Amino acid sequence: MSTSFPLDGLRVRFSGDTNVGMKREHNEDSFYLPQTERLSIVADGMGGHASGEVASKMAVETIAGFFKETQDEQEITWPYKIDRGHHHAINRMVTAIKLANLKIHEEAQRNPACKGMGTTVVSSLFDDDALVIGHVGDSRLYRLREGMFDQMTEDHSLLNDYIKMKHLTPEEIAVFPHKNVIVRALGMKPTVQVDIIVDQPRLGDVYLLCSDGLSGMVGDAEIAQLLANEPDLDNLCDRLIADANKNGGLDNITVVAVRLEKE
Repeated sequence: MSTSFPLDGLRVRFSGDTNVGMKREHNEDSFYLPQTERLSIVADGMGGHASGEVASKMAVETIAGFFKETQDEQEITWPYKIDRGHHHAINRMVTAIKLANLKIHEEAQRNPACKGMGTTVVSSLFDDDALVIGHVGDSRLYRLREGMFDQMTEDHSLLNDYIKMKHLTPEEIAVFPHKNVIVRALGMKPTVQVDIIVDQPRLGDVYLLCSDGLSGMVGDAEIAQLLANEPDLDNLCDRLIADANKNGGLDNITVVAVRLEKE
């Protein structure tokens, strides 16, 4: 699945795909590509018995729906107080994700079949000359720029907390017993803290949004090599998913690839 839109003399091209992986029966990931708004989303649901799928779908639909509803809005009548010290696009991103969190939490409290459900989310919005990234959980956004590969987001996971506090060695990271424990996600509490990153995109940049079904199976060096050497974004998504499955495919795998090209 692919789409694109013009941006200040450039063209921003997108492709995305999702795969159940080799070990799971259900795909609890969801993703979204730009339609009328310049928005992309990856959400990785959790909760089991298909409730993770409910949570990730709710996140994508709520965030995308909020952006559509506020696209041409002049009067700001949003469900959360805006921070007037922040750019309009940042407030939209934070509010959309907080609204998704509240809806998921309320549904988990109301519906016994959805008790304990939640989802990670990573979302990107191209706003004129800036890329606004909103993020909760351990789904990631990477950037390849002029040969430099960076993880833009920081995992909200127990493993990452231990890495920062205990300065774990690569060997200790490899055998860490609680790699899948998330310390922040949508739906866990009535409110959530949203991480925001703002980047100034450039011609030739490649961004990758993904669930941990990719990042947990494919190393950063391999991801970077594919981003640098595969010019076709549809093929890039196919190859990333294939590599994750080749390496075990222990989880659902979702990727959204973005490239800034000449118009």
